[in-house]
Amino acid sequence: MTTRGTDRRPVALVTGGTRGIGLGIARTLAARGWDLALAGLRMAGDVQPTVNALKDEGVDVIYVEADVANPGHRERLVERVEAHYGRLNALVNNAGRAPRVRADLLEATEASFEEVLRTNLQGPYFLTQRLAPLLIERKHAAPDEPSAIVFVSSISATMISPNRGEYCVSKAGLAMAASLFAVRLAPHKVAVFEVRPGVIATDMTAGVKEMYDERIANGLIPANRWGTPEDVGKVVAALVGGDVAYATGSVVHVDGGLAIPRL
Repeated sequence: MTTRGTDRRPVALVTGGTRGIGLGIARTLAARGWDLALAGLRMAGDVQPTVNALKDEGVDVIYVEADVANPGHRERLVERVEAHYGRLNALVNNAGRAPRVRADLLEATEASFEEVLRTNLQGPYFLTQRLAPLLIERKHAAPDEPSAIVFVSSISATMISPNRGEYCVSKAGLAMAASLFAVRLAPHKVAVFEVRPGVIATDMTAGVKEMYDERIANGLIPANRWGTPEDVGKVVAALVGGDVAYATGSVVHVDGGLAIPRL
């Protein structure tokens, strides 16, 4: 085992950590002194400028090309983290995908359902199962260090969109996964949280920007603006930092008030 970085810095694994919400999380953690392991679908050379920019914060960063929907890729990711750092303080299950086609609930395909569920639910569920022992081990060895898991779900866990039902179902399942792991890991002092972003400006939402611009202008979001990846990053960094560990199992909306019921 080759341990990099420094034992004085905590280590976080962020899936989907080189773009969108994941990059917002990675930037915030790097700025706060976390060493990082990032996973994504793009080739290492394509993300090297992003990795280098994060390293400019004075932390250690590795990137692993891995699809969380693929069991073999998940195992390779875990092995790389173990080999490079030998420890883990936080897992941020951020990687996710939207349906390739927004299809009416009565027309959506089973193939699309399976693809979205494997990435958004099955992947993070079993990655968490695989990495939980490493988090427990580090917490027992260093009780004063933070230890947390964050599931980045969505307001779609409870707010429906009939033209992307598979996405909503995947996020509702992820919400349950967060609760399950929160209870299972609480005796080991590993805190688990669910973060529900709202309408966030990323590549995933670029195709519906015009629609949401209009809806936001018409009062959809009380805060009256799009959310940013940094909005989510600040919340995740606060949760994994250890100060709110007794709030394990909590759900935090990062949506500008969108999910608040209104008349």
